Amino acid sequence: MSDLQAVVPNFQAIAYFCSMIKKIIFAFCSWMIVLAVHAQDRMPQRYSTYSDDNGSGFQLNRMFLGGSIQLGFAPYNFNVGVNPEIGYSVNRWLDVGAVINFSYSSISADPNYNYNPDISLKQFVYGGGVFGRAYVLPFLFLAAQPEYNWTSTKETDYGTGAATAPKSSYSVSAPSLLLGIGYGQRVVGENGFFLELMFDAISNSNSPYNDYYGHPLPVIRGGFDIYLGKK
Repeated sequence: MSDLQAVVPNFQAIAYFCSMIKKIIFAFCSWMIVLAVHAQDRMPQRYSTYSDDNGSGFQLNRMFLGGSIQLGFAPYNFNVGVNPEIGYSVNRWLDVGAVINFSYSSISADPNYNYNPDISLKQFVYGGGVFGRAYVLPFLFLAAQPEYNWTSTKETDYGTGAATAPKSSYSVSAPSLLLGIGYGQRVVGENGFFLELMFDAISNSNSPYNDYYGHPLPVIRGGFDIYLGKK
């Protein structure tokens, strides 16, 4: 393969990646705007059911259990995962907690060298971290989620021909810092749900939130929480 041929696929992959990111962000933002307008009439007028009346200190009805699921589809790419979490509502606008990650993803070989150099990947990711969600509006929050994840990968290189495709397995680990925005409705002491869009700000080469070429991928998660000690 000539030097020019080696460079061209990277340009094609970058162009495709940028186009995909723009479509995802536009769809997500449009969906959030629709929900925000709709929420003006339907959003509960109370966001804390018992906390304000019980004084300071730890209160069981501010603690919640729940989590999110992730499901992604793209050309040559599939991802599914679960993210159980436990958290605490510090006040009406701030939630903090811990999350555990389990996910599986696969990348199909691309003989056209647009998405990857004809390499098939199967990955299992496990890890966890902590999170914070600051509600700047009753239905809109900013999210920060530092994590550390381990990735086990099985790789098959079809570039040398299907009959002699070499296989390899390896494991890596990496820190991540997911930052983003989300839409949610919650009544502290009762329940809530959320949908968030995040990107890895660290973008370590071993991060599970990168594509084959190391470009950051959008992380879209939706889930629910149920408060403990409900009266």
